[in-house]
Amino acid sequence: MQIAEHIGGSVEEFAQMMNQKAKELNLINTHFVTPHGLDNPEHYTTPYELALLTDYALENNKFAELVNTNTYTISINGYPKTLNNTNELLGTLSGVNGVKTGFTNNAGRCLVTSTTRNGWQIIAVVLGADTKKIRTKDSINLIEYTFKNYELVNIEDKIVESFNKEKNKQENNLEIEKGKSGKVCLELGELPNSEYPIKKDDVKNLTCNIDVVHYAKAPIQKGTVLGSVELMSGEKIVCKVDVLCKETVEKKGIFDYFSDFCCNLGTYVTSI
Repeated sequence: MQIAEHIGGSVEEFAQMMNQKAKELNLINTHFVTPHGLDNPEHYTTPYELALLTDYALENNKFAELVNTNTYTISINGYPKTLNNTNELLGTLSGVNGVKTGFTNNAGRCLVTSTTRNGWQIIAVVLGADTKKIRTKDSINLIEYTFKNYELVNIEDKIVESFNKEKNKQENNLEIEKGKSGKVCLELGELPNSEYPIKKDDVKNLTCNIDVVHYAKAPIQKGTVLGSVELMSGEKIVCKVDVLCKETVEKKGIFDYFSDFCCNLGTYVTSI
């Protein structure tokens, strides 16, 4: 509470700061009213958004170091006092490097766990467990199931390869009305992730669907979305990437039409 008041000026103002950060992170089902998280009907979140928030927090090296510390000795009035991390999986389950336990009467036993194995980090969230034993068991089951059944796949290579194979065809099929150039150059937008966890049984069955408009009217600004590439795992969309206009296509002016007319007239006269 004192830290919240020092940083925000008051608990209410600090909660506003927390909600502003939640908005920046697109946590649409999260709302804060206190810094301590005790039960309040207006203080809530979801397992998924807790994972997103944790992922963001772990980018801070000091935070990542703190939540990965099992014990720490401090001095109180000249006497040493050892503090123990309440995360029961830290130091006992392979790869666990954080993050946070929690308990209130309404929330039950909660645990957010970060685990890294073979360069792949996952975040497991368990909320509402009746006992610590159940919380521990459920967390371990989630972690082991994920590493056993999923693998990290380089989806960028597959998407780029599929797009490059179809690029010329899609450009040729796109009709440009009133454009100085009769053809638009396409490029891929930014991928949200270069790697993605895919169920091992589905890795060989990944497919790409490329959908680009067949008609556009000039002017077309650079960066305009003209289609998308969807990486599919069966019927599920794994990743969707925009297909963009790479270079601005300007609209024809009167002199462009006059030039076209002269060229067409010259061709007509020559053919006669």
